[in-house]
Amino acid sequence: MDKKIIKPKQGIILISEPSLQDYYFRQSVVLLAEHSKEGTFGVIINKPIEMRLPELFEDMLEFDFPVYMGGPVKTDSVFFVHTLDDIDGSLKIMQGLYWGGNINTVKSYIRKGLINETHIRFFVGYAGWEPSQLNREINENSWVLSHTTPEEVISTKPGTLWSNYLKHMGHDYAIWANYPADPTLN
Repeated sequence: MDKKIIKPKQGIILISEPSLQDYYFRQSVVLLAEHSKEGTFGVIINKPIEMRLPELFEDMLEFDFPVYMGGPVKTDSVFFVHTLDDIDGSLKIMQGLYWGGNINTVKSYIRKGLINETHIRFFVGYAGWEPSQLNREINENSWVLSHTTPEEVISTKPGTLWSNYLKHMGHDYAIWANYPADPTLN
């Protein structure tokens, strides 16, 4: 099978292989927000947690947006990915998808009804790798890489992301989609 090799870079997703049993990364899809010689960071995009936006921001009590587990680093901090190109301080991940920016602008847009769940996702913590660490993990077969779109990142139901990406990558990966989260229960 002749596969095009995808390298880690900003805007690429990492899909954990079924053998990866780490608490955070088991059956995870990670969006890379930055990849450079200094290291890599991103967020796990398919793991909602038992928390809602009002629990993070007292001044947002009326907005019941979901919150996602972004990763094991800085779990005392909130990060967000969005599709709005006019939020000051945002980092462009890819065409139509941005990392962070001015949270006060985001809050104002939410209050005015200019942002809803189809525009933004909030994360507690992020995933990070030291220089060359991610490449080692890829070589150890912990991750497969794929392309994504802003719509897939923001709008797809998180519970189906891992298996959907695997199914779309072809037969060799599609069989992984049925792999149990905890193989000891199989």
